[in-house]
Amino acid sequence: MSLSMLEDRTAQRPSAGLGPYTRDYLARVRGGNMGALPAVLGLLTLVVAFSVARPEFVTAGNLANLLHQGAAVTVIAMGLVFVLLLGEIDLSAGFASGVCASVLAVLLTNYGFPWYFAVLGAVATGAAIGLVIGLLVAKLGIPSFVVTLAAFLAFQGAVLLLMKGGTIVAVDDPAIKKINFDGRFTPLQGWVLYGVTIAAMLALHLWKRHSRVRHGLTADPISVIALRVVTVAVLLGAAVWTLNLERSKNDAISQRGVPMIVAILGLLLWLCTFVLNRTAFGRHVYAVGGNREASRRAGIHVDAIRIAAFVICSTMAAVGGIVAASRDASVNPNTGGSNVLLYAVGAAVIGGTSLFGGKGRVLNAVLGGAVVAVIENGMGLMEYSPGTKYIVTGVVLLLAAGIDALTRRRAARVGISLH
Repeated sequence: MSLSMLEDRTAQRPSAGLGPYTRDYLARVRGGNMGALPAVLGLLTLVVAFSVARPEFVTAGNLANLLHQGAAVTVIAMGLVFVLLLGEIDLSAGFASGVCASVLAVLLTNYGFPWYFAVLGAVATGAAIGLVIGLLVAKLGIPSFVVTLAAFLAFQGAVLLLMKGGTIVAVDDPAIKKINFDGRFTPLQGWVLYGVTIAAMLALHLWKRHSRVRHGLTADPISVIALRVVTVAVLLGAAVWTLNLERSKNDAISQRGVPMIVAILGLLLWLCTFVLNRTAFGRHVYAVGGNREASRRAGIHVDAIRIAAFVICSTMAAVGGIVAASRDASVNPNTGGSNVLLYAVGAAVIGGTSLFGGKGRVLNAVLGGAVVAVIENGMGLMEYSPGTKYIVTGVVLLLAAGIDALTRRRAARVGISLH
């Protein structure tokens, strides 16, 4: 049984009000279907702890820095979700983002192409990388671990060649820098974006409820929908209000407003979620991740699904590389290297995506990315050494993987399949 089928069944249980719905949800948690709950609780715990230890953690300047700091890893993690859902892995995603960022920088700076052509070249490079990896994995049967490990090594060399051995290439194009460097909405635009987001969320929930009722299926009660929307509205409203405060220490320069990267992340989250939840391709991804042979017998083109997942993963890595190049206003031989891949995989898994395939959502990558960024930022404010940061992040990742294994064992005991 695929995860999407499981979610449909659990969503169809009677839930006349908030009380029955809560009891039903707790029963699912006890049965092993915890979803993103551990990531949410962990994120809240970390935010509270760092806020108490360092009050500057919740200032407007640090909140904006958190968003800029975690954006590239979060985007790469979104793409990795598609591959992880199949029970595969892509170890090359970090340096693939570096290769694509290098293509962007070379086309912009060395050859003088306009920004939109450079972006198209970088994204096309990512898609081509994913296509080659997907073909090697799906058609030749080489394990994804081996293929992407080889690509991981090769792409390091490709970045060095593109960067002429060790040159730092500046990215000064104003349009690129607006992505994740100095692009901000005005305070009014930020509130308009906030209003549109909440209205769209409410409309989508009500439309989904109406559709289920129209087809004779039970749906979430209005009280639950209202609680979700109000909770998100309060949290996002607080974030917008904070980001609209003045962050600049120079009176001649204003840094008020929501960073544009927020809208980009939101758009990518919506697009990827739509693909997984509302298309036949998305349902097939869950099915193949749950049981590849059963999917093949059901008529699903398994190889095509696997290739497409790697293409999406590497394309998102390209977008992540563009975001990283924008933040640094440059590209260097280490772009996409160091801990980028580890943090991206960690973000997806910490958020609740299973390494065994068939379980996860793109939202998991965003939640996990937030956890990783909060650990990195909060421990930096507390002046912990890089070694301590790595140890803590590793422990959190191990806990997330352990929770996934335990919940699967619990689900197997009660007779529920999470695939």
